[in-house]
Amino acid sequence: MALDYLAHLRADSDRFLDVLRDADPSAAVPGCPDWDADDLLWHLGEVQEFWGLIVEGRLQEPDAAVKSERPDSRAGLVDFFSAQTERLERALREADPAEPVWMWSNDKTVGYIRRRQAHEALIHRLDAEQTTGAVTPLDPELASDGVVELLDVMYGGGASWGTFTPGEDRLEVRTTDTHLVVPVVLGWFTGTDPEDGKTYDEADLSVQDADPTAVPSAVVSGPAADLDAWLWHRRDDTGIQVEGDPDVAARFLALVSTSLD
Repeated sequence: MALDYLAHLRADSDRFLDVLRDADPSAAVPGCPDWDADDLLWHLGEVQEFWGLIVEGRLQEPDAAVKSERPDSRAGLVDFFSAQTERLERALREADPAEPVWMWSNDKTVGYIRRRQAHEALIHRLDAEQTTGAVTPLDPELASDGVVELLDVMYGGGASWGTFTPGEDRLEVRTTDTHLVVPVVLGWFTGTDPEDGKTYDEADLSVQDADPTAVPSAVVSGPAADLDAWLWHRRDDTGIQVEGDPDVAARFLALVSTSLD
């Protein structure tokens, strides 16, 4: 059954706001050490405003989205966040998921923004809960989809202007509760960013169809919620199993070691 990303977006946004509404504004955010509770509230609010503007206007360039100034009070931040959640959900609900809009990923559709923003709300809901010490479980199916998105888009999914060259080493990431298997190939990404001229020549990974007869060199496994939070660097590796070739496993772990906000 397809995930209802809009329902998850709303539920996790509401939970996020409920948790932070009465939190100490200066409370540190464990998953984002440079932020306090008010910074987190502003961050998700401005993210939702930006994507609400993109979808609402069917914008094809990011600079066309004119963003607001940060409110200077907790009450202002709360009101701003509430308004942006409403805008984003409404814009996404009214738009055809297949419609093209600006997006930084290779999938430049409203449908992907639905998916991306559901996961944005989920992981920042967890940030809010960790900030206040009121952590609740992540939905396993959404977290399972989050594992796929992280590997396929956030860590993999190299830019269209570059080339991914697969190597010989393959591994699998498996969720032990939702029975997801994500086939990952290690390789190399090369290319030059046409916007800033920066050249890339570095190790990378990609989610690719697995050879059904091939045995993966390594396997990383755990419950979906644990894997999702761990890959986002929101929890430690307790309960995460890493088995197989230690060199392949180490190279994979290095590629997913970059923190994500």
